[in-house]
This record gives sequence, structure tokens and C-alpha cells, in this order.
Amino acid sequence: MRVVIQKVKRAAVTVDSAVVSSIQKGLMVLVGISTSDTMADVEKLSKKIVGLRLFEDLSIAPETATKWYGKPWSKSLNDDSALEILCVSQFTLYGTVKKGSKPDFHRAAKGQEARQLYDSFLDQLRGSLGNERVKDGEFGAMMDVELVNDGPVTIVWDTQKTDL
Repeated sequence: MRVVIQKVKRAAVTVDSAVVSSIQKGLMVLVGISTSDTMADVEKLSKKIVGLRLFEDLSIAPETATKWYGKPWSKSLNDDSALEILCVSQFTLYGTVKKGSKPDFHRAAKGQEARQLYDSFLDQLRGSLGNERVKDGEFGAMMDVELVNDGPVTIVWDTQKTDL
């Protein structure tokens, strides 16, 4: 599974002019599922995301004279119940443009297979964080995704690659 993880001040997903999900401070996660992904990837990714320390601890002063507020890289979703997560399925994360000018998406998992792994991923996040803190878009829909990046902090990670 390949993800783009963005620390956000707020984020929302709109489908057909209606907001289907929105969060305040937390993480916006674009989720791509490949043809080789398994439940092991789902488990690896969900554990990584809930424990990823991308947030500041406001109870501790920063160690350097920067514009940071609090000690950076100190808290995860596990550590602060006010933080939320908004996940959006995005098969285009497995697009390649090696040949020609039209993207090739053959490495992206198709429909039902991708849906099962994506739903399992959401279930694992909800099991760790609670239903009310985990939001998502509409699988397979054309979505408008809006966010205010915080930092900006953006991490790209692939469960099957060690260099990302």
C-alpha cells in the first residue's frame, strides 16, 4: 500500500457538491492499493499511521529558537484524542508515466479487491482510534479534496518499499 500522509489543520471531501466527511486538526491520508497488497500490508500501515509522531507537544517548549510551538515530532494520533484522520482511496498513487504521456494504472488493485483491503484498513484504524475519529471519502467516486496543510508536513510511504 502506498500513502501520502499530510498533517492538516483541517480537511474535507466533497462528492456531488455535498461534503461527505471533514476533520479538524489531524492527518489527511491518500491511500493507494496495489495488486500485490495483502492484509499484512493493511496491518503494517495502520500500525504505522496511528503511531507516527508528526505532532507537537504543546506542554514542552521547543528546543530551538524557531517558529515551532511546542516540542515537534512528539505526539501521534494515539497520544491526542482530539486529533482526527481523513482517508481517501486513490488508485492514481500507483500510476506510472514511463511510456508516452498517458498514465498507466496496471499496478493498482481493481474494484472489489481494493475495496476489501481499504475497508479493512479503515476498520483497523477505527479499532485503534474509535469510529468518531476516523473519516473517509466515498470509494470509487469523483471527489473534491480540500485541505489546509500544517507545516507543511507531507510523508510518502509504501509498505513494500524500504526506500520510501
